[in-house]
Amino acid sequence: MPTFASPRRRRWSTWPRAAADAAASALAAAVFALLDVVDVLLCLVYALLDGILEESPVGCYCHRSYESEAVATDGDGDEEVSDTLYARRSAVRDALVGLVRVVVRKSRAPEKGPAAAPCKWRSPRWSDCGCKSCVAWRGGGGRLHVAVKEPEAKDEAGTDSEEISAENAIFVHGFTSSSSFWAETVFRESSTLNSRLFAVDLLGFGQSPKPANCKYRLKDHVEAIERSLVEHHNLSSFHLVAHSMGCVIALALAAKHPTRVKSITLVAPPYFLPSEQKASQVALSRLAEKKLWPPLLFGSAVMSWYEHIGRTVCFLFCKNHLAWEWLFRLLTRKRDVDFRVRDLTRHTHHSAWHTMHNVICGGARLQDRNLEAVEAAGIPVMIIHGVRDPVVPVDCSRHLKAKLPHAELRLMAGCDHATVVSGRERGFAEELAAFWSGSRAQGARRRVYAGCC
Repeated sequence: MPTFASPRRRRWSTWPRAAADAAASALAAAVFALLDVVDVLLCLVYALLDGILEESPVGCYCHRSYESEAVATDGDGDEEVSDTLYARRSAVRDALVGLVRVVVRKSRAPEKGPAAAPCKWRSPRWSDCGCKSCVAWRGGGGRLHVAVKEPEAKDEAGTDSEEISAENAIFVHGFTSSSSFWAETVFRESSTLNSRLFAVDLLGFGQSPKPANCKYRLKDHVEAIERSLVEHHNLSSFHLVAHSMGCVIALALAAKHPTRVKSITLVAPPYFLPSEQKASQVALSRLAEKKLWPPLLFGSAVMSWYEHIGRTVCFLFCKNHLAWEWLFRLLTRKRDVDFRVRDLTRHTHHSAWHTMHNVICGGARLQDRNLEAVEAAGIPVMIIHGVRDPVVPVDCSRHLKAKLPHAELRLMAGCDHATVVSGRERGFAEELAAFWSGSRAQGARRRVYAGCC
């Protein structure tokens, strides 16, 4: 016969867990309060150093108010910078920021000119890496770096597949990544895809431009892809494949060019349901929750909530990436550094910080509008998510599926944020090929229906 524990026994069995949770919460609160103090002190340090080492320093957001800032918009207010750049407050931080506000303002020289002027892009800052590979973009005419993979497969008659298939596909990487995420994985299965493949280094990452006077808004990323890919290569139609943060950018691009996009594949998309909070604040709290464990979440919280601690981390690792890569090769006894390790440092703090807030957080409130445009255009959508993803919760894709009822949802058991693609390249390429084939048939039916009407 089944036995049932008494209410008193259940209470005694759960109190250790409750006590452990309370202790963990108290420890986290203490650690993040200490980080608040450190970040404010570093604000003073960087204000002094920037004032000495830079002719026109780029100001931080510690002493600025979102409501009082004159933020550049596209006219209807939908492309503002994210409020999370300013509203990352805590009781400890608020008490200290007021004490340093006057000092910071006096020590900083006023910024000159508008925030973003592509013809006058500034880089590097004194705390950025100035090695040859990191500043090579300054002679590239302002276009993004693009990795291109031409079709290799041939038909039975020996005709190049490019003559048979004129399809193009644009691959967009996620945060602190680069085109290598696709070029070193899925592009090796190009014969399965039988299309011309483009992988782009987003603005501020990889080998693309990293200007110090750009806000890295969602609009800036979309326009850079248009200028460097869609217009430069004259792409009249293309498939879109995006991972993580890249999904936000891909949806914005598709909403802007619905007649050109043949299909969209979203891998681990960060999408959160609307709530009473601002969408940007929901995205920040869900993707960078202030927790000590697991370490990946703690690192995300530190780099997303603390502007000056994050800049210090970038100063130690990104500015000195050549030394760290040499050490990595020495320890692993390999000639090359794994692209995932290399990509972690191929950005500046300015580009990563603003992209995190203005695309992942600020772009969250534009998601529904872009999804509605994609749904209205009838663009086929496939969503792929690893069930064990610790970075972007799998519920994001479930909510997105509810928003796009006709989308195809694939939940991959045993896969996380990276292995949903890496390690299963052949399977992923086959899934893409099958989806693209189905989207061609769907597009043909859509054109016939439009012609009949």
